[in-house]
Amino acid sequence: MKSYPQVSKSLWTTRQTRLSYPQLASNLTPTLRSNCLKQAAEAGSLLKRVELLGQSIALTALLLVTGITTANAYDPNVESYKLYSHMKLLDDKQYRCLVVLWRIESQWSPTAKNKKSSAYGIPQLLKMTERNPYKQIDLGLKYIAYRYGNPCKALDHHKKVGHY
Repeated sequence: MKSYPQVSKSLWTTRQTRLSYPQLASNLTPTLRSNCLKQAAEAGSLLKRVELLGQSIALTALLLVTGITTANAYDPNVESYKLYSHMKLLDDKQYRCLVVLWRIESQWSPTAKNKKSSAYGIPQLLKMTERNPYKQIDLGLKYIAYRYGNPCKALDHHKKVGHY
């Protein structure tokens, strides 16, 4: 007695054809089948659920690889700002230093204002007039490169002095 369904087609033939939900469900135990039917009814279709699950797994993997967290739940755009800065730096160590530095300075908010100075935006640059967060990141990275060489040196300076 075999405990799993036998597939007579080759792997390539099976992968090329799409199985319908009833074909998939016939291979499940009655309990699993009823659970899947309930979930499929709620989601509209099993294939849509699988597609959404695949997309969320891919996004989670991307976030883990780039070191992005979801700590900034107040603004979903913060994650895209971090991803943009990571693409600009292309160095994981420098990116991690930048994340810490700008979290301390502005919590990655493009509208952050300093009460004690004219600093504004994500990088908290003095007399910043730029409102576009991606241009703020470009300006902040340009300033850090000019003044300190890299974000880790800027973070070290910030730890010593309280600003960069």
